[in-house]
Amino acid sequence: MGHHPARRAALRSAFLASLAAASAPLTTAALAQDRRGVRARAPLAASPEERRILSIIEDVYRRQRYLSVPEEDGRLLRILAESIGAQHVVELGTSTGYSGLWLLLALARTGGRLTTFEYDRGRRDVARANFERAGVLDRASLVLGDAHIEISKLKAPIDLLFIDADKEGYLDYLRQLAPLVRAGGLIVAHNMASPPPDPRYVEAVTADPAFDTVFLNMDEAGVGVTLKKR
Repeated sequence: MGHHPARRAALRSAFLASLAAASAPLTTAALAQDRRGVRARAPLAASPEERRILSIIEDVYRRQRYLSVPEEDGRLLRILAESIGAQHVVELGTSTGYSGLWLLLALARTGGRLTTFEYDRGRRDVARANFERAGVLDRASLVLGDAHIEISKLKAPIDLLFIDADKEGYLDYLRQLAPLVRAGGLIVAHNMASPPPDPRYVEAVTADPAFDTVFLNMDEAGVGVTLKKR
């Protein structure tokens, strides 16, 4: 037998009030952890392979210097690459492999490959060792040298391009590699807030009707995510 409408409304109000009261302490605690809002919990491994990669990501985060991106941006890279089913990701600026590990976490699920460029031999070697420890070295091609020159050798279509190298070179990287990015592919640029980005790059990805760009995490380093529409 159903409740009278007034009774149903009263029950609904009481339920919502109790739900709000129960969630208030949790929300307050979560906000206390991060002034920007609720912080997501650590990613959970869906397989032994993912568990191994995530353990190395955590180890690199805790023990090594020269992290190329914050954890939040690394997780964003993984989500973007996996969500578009990336088969070929190009990274400009390997550093010690932290961002590359997040990308390879996605590529381990999509079956894709990473081509990553680094000019510093020492950092390249550390990245190679990190990829090997994570069991993903077979999915990565590490190129040593000046990326402005070396990228001219790329021929394969690109699903996701991640630019995190010399900031004054972003526009040249875009001009050289955007033609290889497939329609529906992504161009992700790091440090769109700090240090200040090259305004020519910002203009190129926001004023061209072939692109659609949003800027994220701008209270931190900042990430520009550009969809190549055609």
